[in-house]
Amino acid sequence: MSRRGKAAAVAVMAGMALTAAACGSSGDSEAEGAMPPPSTSAAKGGEQKPAPPAKEPIILAFGGDTHFEGQLRARLGQPSTALGPVAKQLRAADLAMLNLETAITTGGTPAPGKQFTFRAPPSTFKALKAAGVDVVSMANNHGMDYMEGGLRDSLAAIKKTRFPVVGIGKDADDAFKPYRVTVKGNKLAIVGATQVLDDNLIQAWTATDTKGGLASAKNVPRMVQAVKEARKGSDVVIVHLHWGAELQPCPLPRQKELAQQLVEAGADIIVGGHAHIPLGGGYMNDTYVHYGMGNFVFYSANGQTAKSGVLFLKVQNGKVVKDKWAPALIQGGIPIPMKGAAAKAELKRWNGLRGCTGLSARPS
Repeated sequence: MSRRGKAAAVAVMAGMALTAAACGSSGDSEAEGAMPPPSTSAAKGGEQKPAPPAKEPIILAFGGDTHFEGQLRARLGQPSTALGPVAKQLRAADLAMLNLETAITTGGTPAPGKQFTFRAPPSTFKALKAAGVDVVSMANNHGMDYMEGGLRDSLAAIKKTRFPVVGIGKDADDAFKPYRVTVKGNKLAIVGATQVLDDNLIQAWTATDTKGGLASAKNVPRMVQAVKEARKGSDVVIVHLHWGAELQPCPLPRQKELAQQLVEAGADIIVGGHAHIPLGGGYMNDTYVHYGMGNFVFYSANGQTAKSGVLFLKVQNGKVVKDKWAPALIQGGIPIPMKGAAAKAELKRWNGLRGCTGLSARPS
């Protein structure tokens, strides 16, 4: 079992299997049955050696835009409670991922021309780990808010803490490099990139062969290449993208076009955000695509931008077989899981967002 414990994992799996209709699941669950016993294979000299562990079904969890500005900064002083009650949902998954929309630095120079610049100390990684977060992407329009000095500090903090981060690096190869991890026998490869960069900062922020920065999804051939490389030796390829338009509830044509190209390149899951409100999700053939996770831990969320949630995906034999949206409402900057009639109403609204995505409710 994963580090999160057998009871928590079983609870999430059971919840996704038994409450599909009530919780907005759009995929069809497959009967699991009993797992076969481990087998052995013959080695040289007639010796027997254990076969690779069987691939078990796994639950992945995704949350949206996260930073620790304003009143949220003080929460880093108590890492175990920094993300509030939603951490229980993240810890229950086999792997949880967020978009870390901030530079990790206490120095640097604010990016010119930006109204909002975000930064947070390296203790952010400790808080995320304590909340059950396993990996984040920093490829977004705030990942280098404190320019080259902030980038150096961010990369140093990543190296020191060894916290898994994608979408940022010392050069383009490093920024596009997938995070690889094996979860219950499933080999995962996770890539992060941004399709959103301020026009005056594109050159300064984009990682190249000779310069550090962010993985840019504006370079579609390089993005496609990254997915194809991640595909090699992997059971599941996850692509995390920063894309779309702020406060627009439907995906842009360029999002749909890029999603199609990445599906053809081998992506099994595509998730992302930027709009500060949740967008719709569903299936493009048998790849699960979600166009906008909305805010998650965000100091200024209110009204429509306070609508949040956790996306759960059940993966079996390398494919998403079930999805579930667990609605939340951001209060005081942190997402509070919704319950009862309010949760059902928000879930119905969320399912309706699929209407303009061109995605299907179930895999083909």
